[in-house]
Amino acid sequence: MIQALDILKVAQRGGIDPSMDLLYQKQQNIPGSIQYDIRRYYAQNPWIAEDTGMMVYHYNAKRPSENYLELRYCTTGNRYCEEKSCAQCLQLPTEACSGKHRTVDVFIFHFTSTFLHQFTHNVKLSNRKDEVLAFKHPNAFNKIFTLSLRKRNILDALLNHSYSGALENIFVNAKIHELLLYSLDHLIDEKEEGFTCKFLADDRSKESIHQAREILLQHIGDPLTIKELSRKVAMNECYLKKGFKEIFGTTIFDFYQQQRMEHAKYLLYEKSLSVTDVSAMLGYSSISHFSAAFKKHTGLKPCELLK
Repeated sequence: MIQALDILKVAQRGGIDPSMDLLYQKQQNIPGSIQYDIRRYYAQNPWIAEDTGMMVYHYNAKRPSENYLELRYCTTGNRYCEEKSCAQCLQLPTEACSGKHRTVDVFIFHFTSTFLHQFTHNVKLSNRKDEVLAFKHPNAFNKIFTLSLRKRNILDALLNHSYSGALENIFVNAKIHELLLYSLDHLIDEKEEGFTCKFLADDRSKESIHQAREILLQHIGDPLTIKELSRKVAMNECYLKKGFKEIFGTTIFDFYQQQRMEHAKYLLYEKSLSVTDVSAMLGYSSISHFSAAFKKHTGLKPCELLK
């Protein structure tokens, strides 16, 4: 019998499990960015497991450039059919169809210490989460955890979304940041914590905060002011800023800048666009402003990602 934990323990980026047939794979290996490997398998052997996650914290004080944080997930119960033309299929057998396969889905997200530095720069390290992100926690470790519904929904969305091209890049990077945020909760407490902002006890307020985040992603090349954003979601500016920080763990400005820079990496490295074109597409008034912002958030000059 195959166990989900066994898959996660031996999972390596680019590796293929010999006991399962690979149905789908998507990877990203952009230097200085999130590196990920998403694989969907058809398991030939019996499968007994619950959805499982693993956090791998690799720390070596003598070789800090090799430090990394890795999130691995294994989920089951999804279905996959490689025949894309039969959208109205009722799962009845046909002459040319082998039916829908139940799948085992493996996700690996790799964050280098250099990439994570942007979240801890000039931040007072007040808890274990901060120490791990800053690679100040002195001991390497692996942590196993079961998946909450919200993490499972994010993983399913990464496999089943309808975005393509530039919008797919924005969507995937945003979802991976959510996974990182929620997975770090396991370093302290498995339980959900309440909000300190009282107004977030109202579901409508929380929905407005999430709506604001989606609007920011839709305007990745057309920056909005806080006032414009607050009007779009019908929320007081002060509440919007406080609520966003509490729910997503970052300010509106930092979140937006991070998403712009991740999208810039994609456009430069994967699409081979010029620095001038990327600067204009992301709404910068000058190439120098874009280059300075890119260097601040990534530690790289834009030209260093050009193929």
